[in-house]
Amino acid sequence: MDLEQQLAQASGKKTPHLPSFFDLSKEKDITAVKKLLSEKDVSSVIDDYEEEEKELFGIMNPSKVYTDGFEREFQAYREKLNRASPAWQRGVWVYYPWRNTLSHILPEKDFYTVRTARNRNLITAEEQQKFYNATVGIAGLSVGSSIALALTLQGGPKKMKLADMDNLALSNTNRVLAGVESLGIPKVEVAARRIYEINPYSKIKLFPEGLTQKNISSFFEGLDIVVDELDNIAVKYLLREEAKKKKIPVVMGADNGDNAVIDIERYDIESDLEFFHGRLGKVTYEELSKLDKFGIGKTITKHIGPENVTVRMQESLLEMGKTIVSWPQLGGAAMINGAAIAYSVRKILNGQLLEENRTLVSLDEKLVPDYFSDAEKVKRESAANVFRKMFGL
Repeated sequence: MDLEQQLAQASGKKTPHLPSFFDLSKEKDITAVKKLLSEKDVSSVIDDYEEEEKELFGIMNPSKVYTDGFEREFQAYREKLNRASPAWQRGVWVYYPWRNTLSHILPEKDFYTVRTARNRNLITAEEQQKFYNATVGIAGLSVGSSIALALTLQGGPKKMKLADMDNLALSNTNRVLAGVESLGIPKVEVAARRIYEINPYSKIKLFPEGLTQKNISSFFEGLDIVVDELDNIAVKYLLREEAKKKKIPVVMGADNGDNAVIDIERYDIESDLEFFHGRLGKVTYEELSKLDKFGIGKTITKHIGPENVTVRMQESLLEMGKTIVSWPQLGGAAMINGAAIAYSVRKILNGQLLEENRTLVSLDEKLVPDYFSDAEKVKRESAANVFRKMFGL
């Protein structure tokens, strides 16, 4: 077999996206890990377990951390643990097949305590529990990947459902939190791997076919909240139809140049709420599914509002199919969306006050010195009027 054939054969192999867990106080798991090591399926072993135990001891005894006796008390605690069982047999070993890495971590309850310790009291213990125990659905995993990461970093939902039909392409890597090692892999799997690497105790259900009329009911089953990052305007309608039926809130983020547009629809508290807050008027799924490229552009512009679209974004949209292939998106805007939507999701899950319609998160407004000058206002209004005229709005 020549090198070309070897490369083709190797590239066709599928790597699981789920981690495996081992309890080395059990003989069967010892045997399984020995097999992994002997078959060279493990290229890296990460064992920082005793440091994790030290962090846990400090978190459980905060008044002792800055005292002279802390190290002495911790050593006494560790010796007690060692008498019961050696460190390598305590806790859990997690195997990541896509990294060929075996990591030694604390049991879930202790892991959660240490992982979220630095959130306190920016997020209270009660708020953290509600956040962690929720089930969140994310539809669309480009900007959605930043949202999934932001939720997980904040100690957010243990359970997630991820839906996207596309594989990661090179052009996606300007905004999706992944590198060339993940090209060609379904976006849902790429996102799931990142989540599991941060919290291996996560429970993630994947919908690699995206959202469809056939699977949307299954996707919504058990959800507390759903995040809409879909490109397809007709499926966005379908998502709201299901959310309204099941009384589930919808949060959506749209990147807009360097900025973000955050929309919140509280179908959990308003039974007669219009889809998209009525911005599209009276439309149906069938009508939206038949739109051509121009019709989709007009509908999205109508929803976002020409006055809210940045000048450079408007200019770029007019160049689609001429000098650029698709609408532009930036990684920074994806991260802003991630932070803003993670914040919104946490607030909603905890029953806290939050905007229930639309918010513009604008770096331009806050950081560009002449943003509110008369000249800049005229320039933005002129560009918006061109857009309105072009789409007949």
